[in-house]
Amino acid sequence: MLCPAHGKTGRATPPEYQGLQKRPVSDRSTGIDSMSAPLGKPSIAAVVPLRGGSKSIPGKNIKPFCGKPLCAWTLRALLDCELIQRVFVSTDSEEIATIVRSIDARILVHPRPAHLAADNSTTEEAIYDLIASCDITEKYLITAQVTSPQTTRHDVSQAISQLMASNADSLVTCVRTRRFFWHDDGTPINYDPARRPLRQQWDGTLMENGAFYISAVDRLRGGSARLHGKVAVYEMDESASIELDELSDWETLEAAFRRNIAR
Repeated sequence: MLCPAHGKTGRATPPEYQGLQKRPVSDRSTGIDSMSAPLGKPSIAAVVPLRGGSKSIPGKNIKPFCGKPLCAWTLRALLDCELIQRVFVSTDSEEIATIVRSIDARILVHPRPAHLAADNSTTEEAIYDLIASCDITEKYLITAQVTSPQTTRHDVSQAISQLMASNADSLVTCVRTRRFFWHDDGTPINYDPARRPLRQQWDGTLMENGAFYISAVDRLRGGSARLHGKVAVYEMDESASIELDELSDWETLEAAFRRNIAR
């Protein structure tokens, strides 16, 4: 399914990805669209940028990870979050678009222009293109990265609740690390070596893990970066610190994922 500004198209689903669609588009028992906004809740859309080219891990976004295309894990977390009304994928690849459609018919595919899918293209450019091209009427936009398949619908729901409770403009996900960091010039970043803290008595440092971001659509439409104004921080479990950027990361995370999450 294409985003509202485009027509509808599609190709046959590759055999290895058939059967991935798990949930219906609507709740047939009530006749109510399962992606409609709950009463009294802010309207929220989500986008997953999926570029076709990947240098470090070829075909990374659709490479099988614990039995599913990598992108399926993040997309499922977003689709299963009842606070999100629409889920978009921005991609320049028809192969990715075909696989995404096989995961769930509710996903809206936005064809990203090739010049915004180059090696030096930024995520912000993809976000601005989506907002300019599609009818984004929701108040907030979640930008989620498939390189953090550990993200769950609980994480997304709790982050949204935290954003609302804190009256913040945007939100970033982080993990807490209790490592000591230094500048190149030999000066410490996050602790005093003369008063070296015990690990169990130290709060450590919050590190951005890139799982997802929540932004105000009006601010994005005005050219702001994905993080703007008052920023809230949603702390994720330490296991979410690994991002799939290198093949070694893939092997490490897949082994841990099979043990702890995948069922």
